[in-house]
Amino acid sequence: MSQTSAALGRIQPSATLAMTGRVNELKRAGIDVIGLSAGEPDFDTPDFIKDAAIAAIRAGQTKYTTVDGTDELKQAIAGKFKRDNGLVYERSQVSVNSGGKHTLFNALVATVDVGDEVIIPAPYWVSYPDIVNFAGGTPVFIEAGATQNYKITPQQLDAAITPKTKWVMLNSPSNPSGAAYSATELKGLGEVLLRHPHVLVMTDDMYEHVWYADTPFSTIAQVCPDLYDRTLTVNGCSKAFSMTGWRIGFAGGPQWIIKAMSKLQSQSTSNPCSISQAAAVAALNGNQDFLEDRNAAFKRRRDIVVAMLNDAPGLICPVPEGAFYVYPDASGVIGKTTPKGVKIATDEDLINYFLDDAQVAAVHGAAFGLSPAFRVSYATSEEVLKKACTRIQEACSALK
Repeated sequence: MSQTSAALGRIQPSATLAMTGRVNELKRAGIDVIGLSAGEPDFDTPDFIKDAAIAAIRAGQTKYTTVDGTDELKQAIAGKFKRDNGLVYERSQVSVNSGGKHTLFNALVATVDVGDEVIIPAPYWVSYPDIVNFAGGTPVFIEAGATQNYKITPQQLDAAITPKTKWVMLNSPSNPSGAAYSATELKGLGEVLLRHPHVLVMTDDMYEHVWYADTPFSTIAQVCPDLYDRTLTVNGCSKAFSMTGWRIGFAGGPQWIIKAMSKLQSQSTSNPCSISQAAAVAALNGNQDFLEDRNAAFKRRRDIVVAMLNDAPGLICPVPEGAFYVYPDASGVIGKTTPKGVKIATDEDLINYFLDDAQVAAVHGAAFGLSPAFRVSYATSEEVLKKACTRIQEACSALK
């Protein structure tokens, strides 16, 4: 008889990865399904990054490295933080991990005890609460719906903080909504946090370079320097450099947190892939001009998807300021019935209807903590997006 751990029982499989698996099964069966569920850029990793990896292999850089990253990569990360964010971190304040998810996991598991509360704005990335649960902590959710552009207010944050609060997690631009906090909005949240010196701040900036707002990207330690000593600034190579499979995430923050993360990593993965680290050095130190062209392409796609989904009966799609997701409010279709007589009672019913009847895959809002809604990734071609959105429009029009 097998019995898994209590910690494992506190988490659920990733809903986004589960939908990706369903899409792959349908495609193998020959069904013309359009997958808009995966959070992955469709652009290839730039050649200069690939070339650096090939050179590293040929140079024999295939051995163990320092547990939490090579000195060369840590220096490149410190350079990125200073160049892009005006943040100064020493190498001892930088952690390199096997992807952004691994960075978040290390930080939370290394610092959260039973009874600790972690504030998570909703909608949220699916893994945040599960990692907190795995660590034994308690997720505390602040709902921020479409009417407030999926962003929490300082008043909401202040009301959620208790003596048990260990972390506040911020994600801007957001997965799943694409919502992005301006410098002014971050300052407002920062003023609240300054009144609660026991609270740590974790900011997930993975989509920093997929940005459409008129004002520049800002991160909270940048606009609220008094929070520097208790902020962990998380980022990675996956989205900006189309390196999802290379698995390089990183963070800058207080030395005690970085040291704790390294201790945990020394007993789990050891170092991130040495070849991926060499590629990441090239990515962070190399020419960044290609990011502007990719960003322009994502913005064109966003505009197409937002316009077409807002033309679908019953859907309201706010305009995101970053990332490559939209998060339409689906309140107007809940309670309706499909042509086959199936009632749409939840947003999970809705995305199952889209998949079964329209052959379009999205992810239901309940997985991100805010319903009724669903997430669409527009990290694919304009032609495919138009085809998918037309199918969604027709599916919504067919509801009675």
